Amino acid sequence: MEEETRLLPPDREGLAEAARLLAEGRLVAFPTETVYGLGGDARNDRAVAAVFDAKGRPRFNPLIVHLPSLEAARKIAVFDATAERLASAFWPGPLTLVLPVRPEAGLSPLVTAGLDTVAVRVPAHPVARALLEAFGGPLAGPSANPSGKVSPTRPAHVLSGLSGRIAAVVDGGDCAVGVESTIVGLAEGPVLLRPGGIPAEAIEACLGGPLPTGGHAEKPSAPGQLASHYAPSARVRLGADTPKQGEVWLGFGHDALEADLNLSPTGDLVEAAANLFHYLREADALAGEGGAIAVSPIPEKGLGRAINDRLRRAAAPRPAA
Repeated sequence: MEEETRLLPPDREGLAEAARLLAEGRLVAFPTETVYGLGGDARNDRAVAAVFDAKGRPRFNPLIVHLPSLEAARKIAVFDATAERLASAFWPGPLTLVLPVRPEAGLSPLVTAGLDTVAVRVPAHPVARALLEAFGGPLAGPSANPSGKVSPTRPAHVLSGLSGRIAAVVDGGDCAVGVESTIVGLAEGPVLLRPGGIPAEAIEACLGGPLPTGGHAEKPSAPGQLASHYAPSARVRLGADTPKQGEVWLGFGHDALEADLNLSPTGDLVEAAANLFHYLREADALAGEGGAIAVSPIPEKGLGRAINDRLRRAAAPRPAA
C-alpha cells in the first residue's frame, strides 16, 4: 500500500518530525556525506523488514547501523584496539566497521542477518548527525534506492525510486562524497570488504600495515556466502502444507493457523520477515536435538523472495564434519 512521501526540511521542526516517524517504525531517508540512506529503527523488527521490502532486496544481507558517536557505537559493538584506532582516525566519516555485536545491543536480527557481527558507522553529514541525535537510537541505513539501482545522492533520486514506499525524505542537498562508505571487517583481523569513500591506502597508513581484500562487495559478512549458513540444528523441510509426525510446523497464512508457530497468520510478508529469525530459533528449540522443522510455502514475490532465500540456506545440505 502506497503512502505519501513527504520532503522534510533539515531544520529543528523537520528533524523532530522525522524522528517521530522513525519512532513509529516508519522509514525516513536521510543524507550522509556518501549517499542518502534509508533509515529505519534498527531495534524494530518490522521497521527493518520494511527497509528490505521498500528496497525490494532479494536477500537478507547485513545492514549498516548508523550512530551519532563512537560512544554510542561501543554500546552495540565490541571495539578492540584496532577498531578504536580506526574509529578515532576516520569517524565521523565514510568508514564502516564490521565488529562483534554485543548480546545486549537489542538490535533486530534482520540487521545482522543472524550473524554475530554488526556493521557500524558514524556519519559526518551534519543533517545525519542531527537526525541521529533527535531520534536517540541506532538507524539501519542502506542506500535509499531500489535494490540494484544507482545509489542516490540527491533527494530527487530518492523520490524517483522510493516515493510512495517510505514516509519521508529529509532534504540535505547533494551528498559530497557520492560513493558508499569503505567497509573494513575486524572480527578476525583487518580486511577490506568494500572500497569506498576512504582510500584503502589511508587505512593502511593508520594500521601501519597492508589491508588485504576479502568478502563480497554486497555482503560485508563473508560467512553469509555459504549455501548452508545460518542453519538451525534441526533439519528443515520446505513447502510443507502439513507437518509429518514429530516435525515442528513453522506456518504462514490462514491455511496454517494450527501451526506451532506462524510467521504471519494474515499472510503479510513484512510481518513474516520481521518474525523469521526469531521463529527459526524458537522452532529449532522446540524441535530439539535430532528434530525437524516443516515450513509452509512462502510466495515467491516481493519480500517472499528474501524469506525463501534465507529458508533455502537453512534447509541446504550440511557440509561433512
